[in-house]
Amino acid sequence: MKINLIPTRKLALLCTALAGALLAFSPSARALQLGDAHELGFVNFGIPAGDNDRLNYVNHLVGMALNTTDSAFGQTFTRSGHAFGSLPTAVLAGSVKDSTGNNQVNLGAGGLYTYLLAKYDGPNYGTEVWYVGDLSGMITIPATAGRYGLSGWMLFGPGVPGVPDGGTTAMLLGAALSVLGVARRYIMS
Repeated sequence: MKINLIPTRKLALLCTALAGALLAFSPSARALQLGDAHELGFVNFGIPAGDNDRLNYVNHLVGMALNTTDSAFGQTFTRSGHAFGSLPTAVLAGSVKDSTGNNQVNLGAGGLYTYLLAKYDGPNYGTEVWYVGDLSGMITIPATAGRYGLSGWMLFGPGVPGVPDGGTTAMLLGAALSVLGVARRYIMS
């Protein structure tokens, strides 16, 4: 059996192409801002702030009409004017939270989380809610709102389990298998 090694130049070109493909599909960092295009709404003040309370706040905002203000659960809700299409109900199953004031949030590969709720300085400011269903990877949220610091945040998933990731994983798997096929051709021939 004769083994042909891949010439160094071809191997370098193959590795460069593979690295470029991986970088093209990697999620980019993004920062959310108060009142930006991902804002779902605001809860004034958002206390109490237990998990079920937060879930109720998000789902109340989801059910509100655009650009409206409403009162429920002893809170005042303001829904942004941003239309995100049909919004699923938020669920606690699979939710993730942080109460350390860390403003870096990992959304994962995408499709895992739909809403991000951030609470700012207990009773002094309020609670911001963003729609993050179309984002992935690491994002940054404001560390302060006005002069008040971030108390913590919570991610909520959609009410529909098993949301696909948009085909990125399948595309990366196909690219990897193609590269292995090409490499096998040079090694085995």
